[in-house]
Amino acid sequence: MYDIAIIGAGPAGASAALFAAKAGKSTLLVDNDKSMTKRAWVENHYGVVGITGPDMIETGKKQAVHFGAELIDDKVNDIAKTDNGFVITTEEKGTFEAKHVILATGVLLDLAEKAGVATKPGTEPRIKTVVDVDQDGKTNVPGFWAAGTCAGVSVHTIITAGDGAKVAINVISELNGERYVDHDILKTTE
Repeated sequence: MYDIAIIGAGPAGASAALFAAKAGKSTLLVDNDKSMTKRAWVENHYGVVGITGPDMIETGKKQAVHFGAELIDDKVNDIAKTDNGFVITTEEKGTFEAKHVILATGVLLDLAEKAGVATKPGTEPRIKTVVDVDQDGKTNVPGFWAAGTCAGVSVHTIITAGDGAKVAINVISELNGERYVDHDILKTTE
């Protein structure tokens, strides 16, 4: 059983996965290659001069895997609540179990709706419905979280990536029983 399963590997999902894996949590990242960021040119992202959406997504996935996340390229068909967490059913690779789920599926909410997660009207242009989350990213289903555009934040990659990191830190903190902080320091070259 994974500590955290993240559905969607766009900026929100991959960011959540890299924080979760770097914190030592067993992390599953499932991606169906449908991110709207794949159509983007990004030059309004702090620290990035300019990058294609596909390159940004691939870099994010590589970072998550580098820190230990397991990346599965597949479509998730169902997320079912169990006594111990969730069972995630994919189209081709079978089922996986996780204590917590972070949904980071952009504009796609079918999995949330199937799992009984509450939704509400969106506030961003062209985003009609979003997952109803609290300030930490929690939904009405215990252990089911949401981050990024599907959770109602702006579609800008810097904002969705930050929201994915925030939600992952909140999940990690809940798993640890204390607030988690991840600050790297500059490495010396000697």
